[in-house]
Amino acid sequence: MSEFETEVKKAEKELQQSLVPVNSIEGDESKSFLDDEFLGDLKMQAQEYGQKIQDAAGKAREFAGEKFAQAGDKFKELQNKDPKELVEDAKEFARQKPGQTILISAVVGLVVGLILRRK
Repeated sequence: MSEFETEVKKAEKELQQSLVPVNSIEGDESKSFLDDEFLGDLKMQAQEYGQKIQDAAGKAREFAGEKFAQAGDKFKELQNKDPKELVEDAKEFARQKPGQTILISAVVGLVVGLILRRK
């Protein structure tokens, strides 16, 4: 048996020794807060919360996958365009939506400033 396996067995024994059954906790049984009903409610709530977390994680994964696919499509689109065509598209966007153009420019400037400041 290797040293690693020995340590694993030792840890398993310590874990088993430290586990105490709920019913063996001493105290006034009539005032005990560890009722079977109470524990059952807690277990149900924990399962519900676990399911909600799994559902939220699944939705987040789907959303991220969709957005990643959209970004990949846009990137492929941009790769196929001529640089002059990109400049014309940017100018047209700026003419149609000047407020968004200013906001986008400010955000890009802020990000570039933060990146350069760290170096």
